Amino acid sequence: MACTVRPVRTRRELRRFISFPYHHYAGSPYWVPPLRMEQREILNPRKNPFFEHGRMQLYLAVDADNRVVGRIAGIFNGEHLRMHQDQAGFFGFFECEEKYETAVVLLDAAAAWVRSQGLSIMRGPTNPTLNDSSGLLVDGFDRVPSILMTYNYPYYEEFLTRWGFERVMRLWAYYIHRKHVQFDRLRRGANIVHRRNPGLSLRTLDMSRYEQDVQIVRDIYNDAWKNNWGFVPVTDAEFSHLAASMKQIVDPRVCFFVLLNGVPVGFTISLPNINPALQRLPNGRLLPFGLAKLLILTKFAGVSELRMPLMGVRRQYQRRAFDVLPVLETIEKGPQYGYQACESSWILDSNHIQKNLLTSIGTAIDKEYALLEAALD
Repeated sequence: MACTVRPVRTRRELRRFISFPYHHYAGSPYWVPPLRMEQREILNPRKNPFFEHGRMQLYLAVDADNRVVGRIAGIFNGEHLRMHQDQAGFFGFFECEEKYETAVVLLDAAAAWVRSQGLSIMRGPTNPTLNDSSGLLVDGFDRVPSILMTYNYPYYEEFLTRWGFERVMRLWAYYIHRKHVQFDRLRRGANIVHRRNPGLSLRTLDMSRYEQDVQIVRDIYNDAWKNNWGFVPVTDAEFSHLAASMKQIVDPRVCFFVLLNGVPVGFTISLPNINPALQRLPNGRLLPFGLAKLLILTKFAGVSELRMPLMGVRRQYQRRAFDVLPVLETIEKGPQYGYQACESSWILDSNHIQKNLLTSIGTAIDKEYALLEAALD
């Protein structure tokens, strides 16, 4: 029997929306359960600054027995429309049982809502923006994703393309292990950069002035990425919210600023990949024992890898290879703190400079993600 789709209106329906993935991926050795408290915050208009300029409509698909079999969100991103004026809405938080008919009713509902906002394109998945966890996994299903990266079943892309979506951008996750890095090439490059720019130096993130450093990162990031595909500036409130969540896990020893004559012109932020610890909390709940368990697992079970989700160099200094310096420093210093490898993700397929740098130093493409788009005719 066909399922039905209903908009999420009540707290109980919201709880069911949040809970569905934990049942959907039960038994998967690769899916990483997000913390439920973080999921609630993302979807809470009173706590997520996204809702200062955006809005969402959540939907649940239920079968004849009132069992949840799928979910989706239609998304209106005001900052994206202000920046690009392309009549694009978004979809996100998409999860679906392995029945194409269920995907159809979910996508139809999200598309109808996006049309009702006066928009003519639907793109995604974004949860809810490109600055959050985004992208559909299309290759690399047999490996656990890195922190804040997405995972989904292989049949998702088939369902989306059958409905009418096409890939509009590919996103890459590069895996960097110190055993395979071409250190000689990196060091030669770093020496050349230093000779050409004698005023360059590095410093680490200063936790005693965390808020000030966060603002420096935001200013450089918004300038560095301005001309990249799909980029939307991060608002001050959004970046402060992101920084507050990262503060709990960030390791300042592997976060670097590039200084030119003492002035920050670039940065890299790397996060310990705590996903192996999160997998030990299959229900995503910290209480009553989850927080203690997570801290114990993170501290004593060992975190051996990093993910570098944020980096940037001010546009006036791009194409001068300044980013070689913090990348080399991360790879060289990481093992001192227990980090043997790092994932650089995600990298836009159109970012040829970064792709060429990572390929040239001996990295490997570990996973492929995609953003898809459909015209809402």
